[in-house]
Amino acid sequence: MNQTNRNYRATFIIDNRGKEDSVDAIIDEVKKEITALQGEISNVEDLGKRDFIRVTDKKLTGAPYVQISYSAPGAAPAQLKERLRLNHNVYRTFIQSV
Repeated sequence: MNQTNRNYRATFIIDNRGKEDSVDAIIDEVKKEITALQGEISNVEDLGKRDFIRVTDKKLTGAPYVQISYSAPGAAPAQLKERLRLNHNVYRTFIQSV
């Protein structure tokens, strides 16, 4: 069965409070999850730490943002969100089709 790949841009908010993992190590974890879903990563852009406009947690007022562009089958975004749901290093995930 031949699956066509679609292009996606995912933005991740990284939460590394109180952890020894660096942002680069967490990005590598996320990249492994994408490649496990038959995704091909084309670009990784570290946007740096940004403050939140609306703070939901007083202990977390800002966090590092990372954008990853990749191509994957159509079911990959939902599967990626599900795989990262229990990963406490990723605070939020936004995936958009490009």
